[in-house]
Amino acid sequence: MLAVPDMGLQGLYIGSSPERSPVPSPPGSPRTQESCGIAPLTPSQSPKPEARAPQHAPFSVVVAIDFGTTSSGYAFSFASDPEAIHMMSFGYTARDYYHDLDPEEARDWLYFEKFKMKIHSATDLTLKTQLEAVNGKKMPALEVFAHALRFFKEHALQELREQCPSLPEKDTVRWVLTVPAIWKQPAKQFMREAAYLAGLVSREDAEQLLIALEPEAASVYCRKLRLHQLLDLSSRAPGSGRLGERRSIDSSFRQAREQLRRSRHSRTFLVESGIGELWAEMQAGDRYVVADCGGGTVDLTVHQLEQPHGTLKELYKASGGPYGAVGVDLAFEQLLGRIFGEDFITTFKRQRPAAWVDLTIAFEARKRTAGPHRAGALNISLPFSFIDFYRKQRGHNVETALRRSSVNFVKWSSQGMLRMSCEAMNELFQPTVSGIIQHIEALLARPEVQGVKLLFLVGGFAESAVLQHAVQAALGARGLRVVVPHDVGLTILKGAVLFGQAPGVVRVRRSPLTYGVGVLNRFVAGRHPPEKLLVRDGRRWCTDVFERFVAAEQSVALGEEVRRSYCPARPGQRRVLINLYCCAAEDARFITDPGVRKCGALSLELEPSDGASPGRREIRAAMQFGDTEIKVTAVDVSTNRSVRAAIDFLSH
Repeated sequence: MLAVPDMGLQGLYIGSSPERSPVPSPPGSPRTQESCGIAPLTPSQSPKPEARAPQHAPFSVVVAIDFGTTSSGYAFSFASDPEAIHMMSFGYTARDYYHDLDPEEARDWLYFEKFKMKIHSATDLTLKTQLEAVNGKKMPALEVFAHALRFFKEHALQELREQCPSLPEKDTVRWVLTVPAIWKQPAKQFMREAAYLAGLVSREDAEQLLIALEPEAASVYCRKLRLHQLLDLSSRAPGSGRLGERRSIDSSFRQAREQLRRSRHSRTFLVESGIGELWAEMQAGDRYVVADCGGGTVDLTVHQLEQPHGTLKELYKASGGPYGAVGVDLAFEQLLGRIFGEDFITTFKRQRPAAWVDLTIAFEARKRTAGPHRAGALNISLPFSFIDFYRKQRGHNVETALRRSSVNFVKWSSQGMLRMSCEAMNELFQPTVSGIIQHIEALLARPEVQGVKLLFLVGGFAESAVLQHAVQAALGARGLRVVVPHDVGLTILKGAVLFGQAPGVVRVRRSPLTYGVGVLNRFVAGRHPPEKLLVRDGRRWCTDVFERFVAAEQSVALGEEVRRSYCPARPGQRRVLINLYCCAAEDARFITDPGVRKCGALSLELEPSDGASPGRREIRAAMQFGDTEIKVTAVDVSTNRSVRAAIDFLSH
């Protein structure tokens, strides 16, 4: 959530294949539209892509920002003391501030809530995408996100200066931003652009900013957990079985560390220098699922230990959907619409935004007390402005609306509140909880993830007793051990710091989509469709061939490169633009196939040629698909100089 003054933007200070052609596609081909004229020189994929160890800039401190849907925070650790993670959480400050404003004063502010979800759900996300505040006014989403990140940056740097006055100010911070693993490349690039605008890093120092995938961060942190830091929903005794045999051995060590933690700042957490007890008993090849249940989404990832003390391998591409805690809020809003009328709720939200925030605060408080075994009803306060506004709009009071409503499990209490049965409250959870369980069950049914015995339930929504009970009831019978870390809402933030310290911990990932470009191939009768035939200078070519860089669900190692060489079409050409295409299928043949779409562009910015090497100018591009973002570098072969290269997923 975010509240900013309504002052406009000024208020936001807070080897080649014999069948491949070295000539460009004809004019009008999807590959060459707006491409500035470029010819693929060696477009075929190397049989064994080269793996290069990622290079990261030196840093003195890691600062991780968990940009959540309903709440956010940041944490940091110094390179000199990496086991100490200092936490700074911001739950509902903006909401409470907006709530306390005078109604007239509130009109001068723009209050944005749950706006992270807008980035996930936008099908045509660009740098010009707008966000709508609760009062209906709009603002560029990039400015809103940058404003929030700028706040975190300034707050974090001030905290760092107070804790370490001698810390240099330039090039000392490695920033980490968390995003859902199911976010597509445009959304990840959007967050990076917002970070540039906020001044976290410059484009020239892009490596100082890492994008961390939320369930991956949680997975990295769970490696550090000890048994007393876990809640086992299977109800087995914490010390039973082989996982508990080391507890007596380590008890004195644990007590010493806990005493040290309490003697330090109360917001400081100490993590194991090695791995926790749970991980120490796991073996290379063991598999587990991390279900990140946050405010806006559920994010699932499956990891396999490549070695007990080492790296992780993703077994199946990240999956999930919009099944976060806000789904319960939406169900409550729909319930109010059934009682008082959807048109009234829409009007009330627009004309009384601060009062609507009051109502969401009241519901949030009661939502957190919901549980599968709760017996008593729950009272939810209606703001006076809601009651008064309804009477003026409808001509009768809210009690009359409740009596006339077909909703019989919500009554009007004598204290002037909505009285909801515990069954009714739990029912609000069911669509979201069912969606989460269905996604987990579908994932476990995949042949790639057979043999999983452990599920980590993390994220803010994982604190819900309703969710915990439902997941254990559905999955415990299958022999799956469901574990919830203590301080589960901070798991991702702590893990993001650890990821920033060692970003190579996840060594292998799965590509979520198939990526490639459109090229010309020699036309082969009987194999290529006649409508794709192009005759040029007496030679027969097949147009629109989808030349694949990486396939959907393909395992890609960190640092592994896919290399292509390109030749500018004209002497003196300063910019090369190559359209990128993607699809969910692994076997697409043409860029015109159903499901294949243009998703971005590879841009190469060329320096003027010195004329020393006349003839074709070869630019060699190297793309990496095994990191949390798709990356590209390029070099001018004739001069061995780096070429500015970028992939843009936001410009349509």
